[in-house]
Amino acid sequence: MLRRRARLALAALAGEAAVGYPQALHRILPHPVVGLGALIDAGERRLNRPDRSPSEHRIAGVATVAAAAGVAALAGLFAARLPGPASALAATLGLAQRSLHDHVAAVALALEADDLDAARLAVGRIVGRDTDALDASGVAAAAIESLAESFNDGVVAPAFWLVVAGLPGLYAYKAVNTADSLIGHKEPRWRDFGWAAARTDDVMNLAPARLAGALIAAAGGRSAGWRVMARDARRHASPNAGWPEAAMAGALGVRLGGPVAYDGVMTERPTFGEGPAPTPGDLRRALDIHVRACGLLWAAVAVGGRAWRP
Repeated sequence: MLRRRARLALAALAGEAAVGYPQALHRILPHPVVGLGALIDAGERRLNRPDRSPSEHRIAGVATVAAAAGVAALAGLFAARLPGPASALAATLGLAQRSLHDHVAAVALALEADDLDAARLAVGRIVGRDTDALDASGVAAAAIESLAESFNDGVVAPAFWLVVAGLPGLYAYKAVNTADSLIGHKEPRWRDFGWAAARTDDVMNLAPARLAGALIAAAGGRSAGWRVMARDARRHASPNAGWPEAAMAGALGVRLGGPVAYDGVMTERPTFGEGPAPTPGDLRRALDIHVRACGLLWAAVAVGGRAWRP
């Protein structure tokens, strides 16, 4: 069974890397994650009422996450019954190697053209921080941090759960991760309602995030990637996001993290690495590391699938 899931994961990784989810198709048929987001938003609007107690908010949040993950897992069970090529195509919907690379490459291209306004606009599509006042280094840092963290959320973790639990596991992970991005916040509105989304996402990413950090460190080819990851990963407020981010900082020899503004409010964050602030050239190097790390992931899935003895 695991060998079959590993072969499915390899086919899906290759297919998504080749074509991604074309923008023309997205305009006609929005990506299924959009539907998951709409389901979660509907649950939040209906159940996260201000007249409820904190414990009632938590129970409602648990119900919302369970419903979204359950619907997604059922869709995965249906997709798993499709013929081989169709199952692989269905699995590509949970992966984001190509789309992640393309979104970050758009930022790099704008920086390389010295078009800071275009670069700010491009990076604003993939990060939540304020981007209007970022200089070129700040734009590069934001894109690199997003690339590192999303390498786990959009590539390694989905592939991990696809191998471990098949298409139901992959789709359930995407539902939980989407819920965390929408409601797993510490602001008063979501602190209790989003508790289940944030905690479930933390648990589901424990192993993948550390694997993602290791892949980035290996792809970077520098001992500093491993050293900085081991030293700085736990500084992050998230138990998982610091692993790939610290590994990328060490692999590039730059400093990531530090204070940023969200909705006009400055937020203090820990720093990762000990080098200078990143440059546009470092962003291009980060994209190269991303490609190599994806290749190492493919190799790990292939070797692990072949080595498994049922």
